[in-house]
Amino acid sequence: MTIKFSLRTALSACALCATGLLIVTSPAAATGRAGTDPGAPGRPKTAMPQPALLEREGTQVRLRSGAPETPEVSALSWLVADAASGEVLAAYDAHEKLPPASTLKTLFALTVLPAFPGGLRHTVSGAELAGIGEGSSLVGVVEGHTYQVSDLWRGVFLNSGNDAVHVLAALNGGWDRTARQMQDKARSLGAVDTHVVSPDGYDADGQVSSAYDLAVFGRAGLRNPDFARYCSTVNALFPGNDGGSFGIANTNRLLTGADGVEPYPGLIGIKNGYTTNAGNTLVAAAHREGRTLIVTVMNPQEGDGLEVYEEARQLLDWGFDAAGHVDPVGSLDALRPVAHAAAAPAPAPSPSPSHAPVAAARAEAASAWPDWPETGAVVGGVVGVGAGAVLLVRRRRNPRFGRG
Repeated sequence: MTIKFSLRTALSACALCATGLLIVTSPAAATGRAGTDPGAPGRPKTAMPQPALLEREGTQVRLRSGAPETPEVSALSWLVADAASGEVLAAYDAHEKLPPASTLKTLFALTVLPAFPGGLRHTVSGAELAGIGEGSSLVGVVEGHTYQVSDLWRGVFLNSGNDAVHVLAALNGGWDRTARQMQDKARSLGAVDTHVVSPDGYDADGQVSSAYDLAVFGRAGLRNPDFARYCSTVNALFPGNDGGSFGIANTNRLLTGADGVEPYPGLIGIKNGYTTNAGNTLVAAAHREGRTLIVTVMNPQEGDGLEVYEEARQLLDWGFDAAGHVDPVGSLDALRPVAHAAAAPAPAPSPSPSHAPVAAARAEAASAWPDWPETGAVVGGVVGVGAGAVLLVRRRRNPRFGRG
């Protein structure tokens, strides 16, 4: 008899073997009661954690009594997770392999941002701007002009500038080398759904990611203070060719409120994207009342090009309302599947605050992590899964995409 394991299962098993950890959890997870500290005397030692549900198709959520139902959204794949603990509160086809568009720039930033100081100055050559895909979003990088690396990163995060990505990749040793490094970085984070072909997220044969992997990248990015600062910047100045500068604005409408999209209170960032094959994609994080959530929304099938923001809004609202009333269905810590007891149900949430200015929301986020500059980065923990009811909902799949 042959027993087959997925790559994700094998990676998790290797991580456990390497550390010699035995995964245990408290039966409090099954009852909704508060668990004890893993090292506390009298902690139950016989219960085993329930498996993560994220490999399954359909909507996966473990609702406790009184928890709100997950919203009906049209995205081909989505996920809601707690940024600090890594607990996935709910997801729909979390590991569906889909084109990521410019949300893949989160992985690009994770890979390349640490390599060069923001103050480094670089004069752009024509070769560095060669090969930019037709119809790409651009920030306006000009051959022969000298830019600071920080300018280029603002071009990446705000304008989703593929021209800025090409220059930074050239600095990093070239397009192909950067793609390989991004692939390695994804695997090091346990993100095994992602296949990198074009580091800027431009449509390319075989290039895919998933709602799960993109949430992993977004969460990891918030630990980097530069990433957190760039992804939450609303407006900036970009050097012009005449010695002056011109204004650029973040294209994440949930952050800026552009095009009639109401800004989400407490939004931190992270990255939006669009291509013909990917449709609209979004990884977003928001902070409210001491909690930070991350959502991924991939290719809504209803509404216009702004629907991705409204579906992200619904999922964020649900996540803040449901926090403390659901047990996790998995963890973003794919290589460290350490289980812990489910938290006690939280008190009924207070009414949502009114929509505050973005700057005030980011200041609130910063106060939660005083050791990080400006936006404050999330300090992640390791976490497993709790117990509870499983809600499985299936939606007709878009025939343009198959499971990879």
